[in-house]
Amino acid sequence: MIRTEGLRKVYRVGHEKVVALNQIDITIEKGEICCIVGQSGSGKSTLLNQLAGLEKPTRGKVYIADHEISAMTESQLARFRQENLGFIFQSYNLLPSMNATENVALPLMFKGVGRGPREKAAAKMLREMGLQGREKHRPTEMSGGQQQRVGIARAFVTRPKVVFADEPTGNLDTATTRQVLYKMLQMAKENQITFVMVTHEPELALVADRIITILDGSVQSNVVQTDAEKQAAREKIFSEMTGQDPENKENAQ
Repeated sequence: MIRTEGLRKVYRVGHEKVVALNQIDITIEKGEICCIVGQSGSGKSTLLNQLAGLEKPTRGKVYIADHEISAMTESQLARFRQENLGFIFQSYNLLPSMNATENVALPLMFKGVGRGPREKAAAKMLREMGLQGREKHRPTEMSGGQQQRVGIARAFVTRPKVVFADEPTGNLDTATTRQVLYKMLQMAKENQITFVMVTHEPELALVADRIITILDGSVQSNVVQTDAEKQAAREKIFSEMTGQDPENKENAQ
């Protein structure tokens, strides 16, 4: 689903050159849960931006589903992202003037879906996120965890091929982090969506099918976990969630 070839990103800071990414060659398979981990400044968020077409590489190529997005124009990229990608942000990025339903329905509006069908689809997604009764609430009327679940609903409402998440639990407490992580995994697995998440928390990364570790702009390791490893990590993280439906918990695993 995602492939890079000789990916390199260099920033200019004054008269200096800063190599953010150097010779990145990775492949992420269709339907995989992939976590990109690394210390602050390691280049993990830069890599995510390259994979999502949010930044152009200095050198190298990025492919999504055999489309070379690194060669696309800005208008081509905008259309490609609209049709194929979803995004979840650490700061939620919800529009404060819109309620939950309107925020979730926004990607469908850009795709030309009529108001009635898009609001119906948005309401369904909010129910799946456990936010029934919050449909008309604006972001300022919701907790951080609720806002992030609205963000998840917005990312998945178009059933994209890939969802990118940049530190999606960075502003949340431990209990809410578990709930949000569980919902993201559940939605990705149920819909066979490739899910790529940047996190600085190694424990959270252990729930992934693939863990890519970045150090000083280079891939330090690219590990595909066994089913036993993933299940053990997911059971450890989600076992403290109270009131969880065992059948749904199975879906997350």
